[in-house]
Amino acid sequence: MASASGTLCEVRSTASELSRSGTDLDAENCDLHVTSLYKKRRVSSFSDFLPHDLRRIEDSLPSLHSPDYYMEPCLEDMLRMELLDPSYCSRVPDFVVGRFGYGCVRFFGKTDVRGLDLDQIVKFHRHEVIVYEDENNKPMVGQGLNKTAEVTLRLQIDNLDLEKHQVDGIVKKLRHSMRSQGAQFIAFDPSNGEWKFLVDHFSRFGLSEDDEEDIIVDDATRVVQDPGVMDDGGNPEIDEDMQLDSNGPLLSHSLPAHLGLDPTKMKEMRMLMFPAEEEEELEDLRRTGTNQKQAFAKEYIRSSLNNSNQRMTNRSSPPVVQKTPVALLEYNSSTFDSSSSRTVLMTQENKGLPLKTTKREGFKLEIKQETPVTGSHSHNIVDAALFMGRSFRVGWGPGGILVHSGAPVGSNDAQRVLSSVINVEKVAIDKVVRDENSKVKKELVDFAFDAPLNLHKALNYEEKAVEVGSFQLKLLKVVSNRLELSDICRSYIDIIERQLDVPGLSSSTRLVLMHQVMVWELIKVLFSERENSGQLKSMAADEEDMMQDIKEGPPEVDLEALPLIRRAQFSCWLQESVCHRVQEEVSSVNDSGYLEHLFFLLTGRQLDAAVELAASKGDVRLACLLSQAGGSTVNRSDVARQLDIWRRNGMDFNFIEKERIQLYELLAGNIHGALRGINIDWKRFLGLLMWYHLPSDTALPVVFRTYQHLLDDGKAPFPVPIYIDEGSVEENANLSLSRVERFDLSYYLMLLHASEESQLCSLKTMFSTFSSTHDPLDYHMIWHQRAILEAVGVFNSNDLQALDMGLISQLLCQEQCHWAIYVALHMAYHDDYPYLQAILIREILFQYCESWSSQESQRQFIEDLGIPLQWLHEAMAVYFNYHGDLPRAVEHFLECENWQKAHSIFMTSVVHALFLSANDSEVWKIATFMENHKSEIENWDLGAGIYVSFYVLRSSFQEDNNTMADLLPGYGVVLNAILTSLT
Repeated sequence: MASASGTLCEVRSTASELSRSGTDLDAENCDLHVTSLYKKRRVSSFSDFLPHDLRRIEDSLPSLHSPDYYMEPCLEDMLRMELLDPSYCSRVPDFVVGRFGYGCVRFFGKTDVRGLDLDQIVKFHRHEVIVYEDENNKPMVGQGLNKTAEVTLRLQIDNLDLEKHQVDGIVKKLRHSMRSQGAQFIAFDPSNGEWKFLVDHFSRFGLSEDDEEDIIVDDATRVVQDPGVMDDGGNPEIDEDMQLDSNGPLLSHSLPAHLGLDPTKMKEMRMLMFPAEEEEELEDLRRTGTNQKQAFAKEYIRSSLNNSNQRMTNRSSPPVVQKTPVALLEYNSSTFDSSSSRTVLMTQENKGLPLKTTKREGFKLEIKQETPVTGSHSHNIVDAALFMGRSFRVGWGPGGILVHSGAPVGSNDAQRVLSSVINVEKVAIDKVVRDENSKVKKELVDFAFDAPLNLHKALNYEEKAVEVGSFQLKLLKVVSNRLELSDICRSYIDIIERQLDVPGLSSSTRLVLMHQVMVWELIKVLFSERENSGQLKSMAADEEDMMQDIKEGPPEVDLEALPLIRRAQFSCWLQESVCHRVQEEVSSVNDSGYLEHLFFLLTGRQLDAAVELAASKGDVRLACLLSQAGGSTVNRSDVARQLDIWRRNGMDFNFIEKERIQLYELLAGNIHGALRGINIDWKRFLGLLMWYHLPSDTALPVVFRTYQHLLDDGKAPFPVPIYIDEGSVEENANLSLSRVERFDLSYYLMLLHASEESQLCSLKTMFSTFSSTHDPLDYHMIWHQRAILEAVGVFNSNDLQALDMGLISQLLCQEQCHWAIYVALHMAYHDDYPYLQAILIREILFQYCESWSSQESQRQFIEDLGIPLQWLHEAMAVYFNYHGDLPRAVEHFLECENWQKAHSIFMTSVVHALFLSANDSEVWKIATFMENHKSEIENWDLGAGIYVSFYVLRSSFQEDNNTMADLLPGYGVVLNAILTSLT
């Protein structure tokens, strides 16, 4: 990237200088300058370099960025010729593309290479070349690079000094392999291992794994050579003293071999990265081996390090020819029992540095004892290394099944557990739809998922088209405005209130549902707006009178009065939120403590009840003071001044009831003095702060920030979540809370309203499940609250995917796959993960295929969402293939246009039964349907093409001579036998 950027900057800098100086380049100067720039092997943009030509030339040149690939003519020559002949790139003669150390392709005649991305089109691998790997982008035969060409591939073997019979055997194998692939063998050069063949068009050509095993000389017959010693011919010279004994030690255990890797290459990597450990091993070799082996080991390390350094410093040189992989392990399954030694044998014992034998043995279990590998039992002890090696220590199964090696979910036992103890548990993702007896109720499923999502789907939304390969996915986003927010909140409240009417709900569930109602009410109060076209002619002094005027008065409202109206609405919401807490406090007070009764009524701003109670007790003066509570600040100052005069004059407050002094302190606005010795919840404290301490015209953002400052100073109760505040949820008896970890969602909404432009709280923390419910897996309502707030423009975020995934998990647990896909489409688009939604939807379709495909309503819903039908058919094809329903698998593979897979299953498992049962119409229908795409099917002529030819031939015979039809059934049996042997 650095070199490419440097080239681009150099080209653009040169272009700017030429443009400023007004210099006109002649053809020679341009050619020299461009050639010097292209020595860096990167094609940069020349639109600023030669404005009159290079825009067209840049579009005409092919691109090739891989450092180990090359083309002829090279890019410099092609550019030079294109400058002289503007149409040269459309007819390049004998165009060549190759890869160092692997081979090349020469395209005969004139080839149109304009705009070709050669990195994607031509790919060389070991003993094979692929041109147009993506069949969808392959042009017609004769166009582009899909034309007649000569392919040269290098047979990557170490020992090229072959005898004549070995060369003849290789030529025979290569000729047979090329003939089976439709190519024409040309020649094989044993001196360098290159063989050439001719192809008419392209797909994949090369050797299969079986061909490689037959052709490549077995590595076990080779010897390790000193790469630094060469003979006169440039070939490595074998030092007989350096050869290892073929009867080397057996390897009792090899992790690279067990993982299917080459132990020799792993050994080399270890030498490079951990030289200290290798020195220790050399010490062991010195004590146990001969002097020859000591010298060989040192030389081996030295040569490996030198070769590695050379490869790192000279990346432009052709890559080292790879060695042929052969089988690494041999297992004797017949002797694999509890009494056998279970030795793992290496077939290549003499490759590289000899490995020392180890006698260490790990933890073993008897084969007869069942383990999670052989059974499905929970709480079973297995080898820790086995368990850790096979998993990431935790795994989710369908329906909330959790497999892990830690402490059981919800366990209060602080004792450590063994890492090798496996627990299989059912995690209650569906707790929200269960009653107090833990039974799932359909009414709760409807009210928790179906009804809210149907309401969400009925709102206005905008679409964003995202290209996913050749398909298009429409991402959705609900859009609304604050004028409609009040009605939306009311609709969600209606759904929750109907859910509250379901019998059998637990007390904790009812508490959470009532809190959700209050949250929707708060959202309506804080963020909704009303249409304003005039001015409010008169306003009442008291907030309750103001609310009455709003309900009965005209719709015209002065813009300056809107903050006061919102404050009055919030005051009513706050009174309603704490009403039940006030009643609980009042009910616990006896008749003689009427002053304490009055104080609790004031914490909920129940002024009418407080005044009536004081008057009924004959305390008229106190009743008059209570009637003015929270009003003018002048009255507060008078009460505060009187209390201060009493203190300065040394008045003995022991002759006045303590509760009366607290009432006076509260009326004076000193809420901390009034609350001395009394604990109240955070909402009532916020109410006291707004009603009795701050001026009556204080805007809500100021009220919320004042409370936050007191909270930071430790002078206000923490806004803990409702399930902690109410103290009635047994599940959270041992739940420890941090001061900054979990606050109530209502408090976060207040901060969001006060923050305006600069958000004062983290959205991820705000929309955590713990801010509204004790169930950490319940996202069903908080997802809607986030969506509606974002729809009306309160905030905008693209990093709340965890919230979406939480709801998707709940929906999938209830087999609501269509709604899960609907939620996935509403996930915010992120430039760093453009295919996140597509990957998730495909995973849902594949994993839950049995669920959505068996319900026509769900399948139709998914199709209506715009999900590509090919994805649905592909998921069903994989499902039926897995369950052995191969005819239906073929049908869906055809529908999803996976022609190669459909053809493979059709030929190996389906067509024989159809043909032998004389179901010719079905065979003909499927075969002719695939015939239109036979260019994308490998070995079509040896597969379904035979059946097409057979039926065409039989039809022609029947038309010409009906007597020949009697011979064809026998031919059909022979045909089926031939195809069976081929497949």
